[in-house]
Amino acid sequence: MKEKKMKFRPGDQTHLGNLLKGQKCKVIHLSTEDKALRRRLLDMGITEGVHIKVKKVAPLGDPIDLELRGYQLCLRKRDMATIDVEVIQ
Repeated sequence: MKEKKMKFRPGDQTHLGNLLKGQKCKVIHLSTEDKALRRRLLDMGITEGVHIKVKKVAPLGDPIDLELRGYQLCLRKRDMATIDVEVIQ
């Protein structure tokens, strides 16, 4: 059975992996204890305050294509679950 996703409204806080195609958000916090994953996310430009747009979602829902800082990036949902965001649009 397919899981139905809800659309978040501006001002809502959630994890990056919960957003739908076309939604925009601002990163609030990286909530991972894994230092290697945290370093990798920071190296890719995912820092607090950066704006991210969900560009594409793969047919099975993983990975997800994001746009941030003028480039596109694909991330797995399990990595995105550690990124706390506030919805902008």
